[in-house]
Amino acid sequence: MKLVLWDIDHTLIATRGVGRELFGQCFEHVTGQPMKQQALVDGMTEPVIFRETARLHGIDTDRTQFEAFARCSAQRHQVHAHILRERGHALPGAAAALAAVAEMDDVVQSVVTGNVRPVAEIKLGVFGLDTHIVFPYGGYGEDHDDRPELVRTAIKRTAQASGTTLHPADVLLIGDTPADIAAGHEAGVPVLAVATGRTSLSDLQRARPTQAVADLQDLAPLRALLN
Repeated sequence: MKLVLWDIDHTLIATRGVGRELFGQCFEHVTGQPMKQQALVDGMTEPVIFRETARLHGIDTDRTQFEAFARCSAQRHQVHAHILRERGHALPGAAAALAAVAEMDDVVQSVVTGNVRPVAEIKLGVFGLDTHIVFPYGGYGEDHDDRPELVRTAIKRTAQASGTTLHPADVLLIGDTPADIAAGHEAGVPVLAVATGRTSLSDLQRARPTQAVADLQDLAPLRALLN
């Protein structure tokens, strides 16, 4: 069996600012302060973004506050799903890529994302990209601060749930940031880097992924990595 682990934001979807707005609403809800600036988000997990954003405002936070933030985020994404649908969009080739992988024998798909699981499910569901994703196999922001650990978590969950031994070569991580590539290197798995986020194709290539592509519209590299 092979396992494909997708990043979500800027790999499969773009929220076009809705994610930041909802983050700000929940930040204020939990801390009592309006969010004046947000910490760097590319490739970071939600606990780290929340903690570092709080520090930018002179606030020290703990796990309890993050859990309150996570509950708020899930609730706000659910309530504002229609706004996400109106303003955001699935990225070019995303639906076709998910469908193409689903047609392959003995390949399962899940996610490794800095989002907490309820938000990940909502985001993909809004754009109809959840059909082929086995969410219980994934690694999520609430599982660990560090992305390499999310990759390891997803591999472990998939192996336990399926009763299959998964070797690093059997896993493909797909993401849009150098942090995704670094996570793949540390976890020892191949990485397909997709330049649909804020990092250029040349910068992604310098981070040494297994393969880098401009977007998901050309499925040949993806298929080659899974053969």
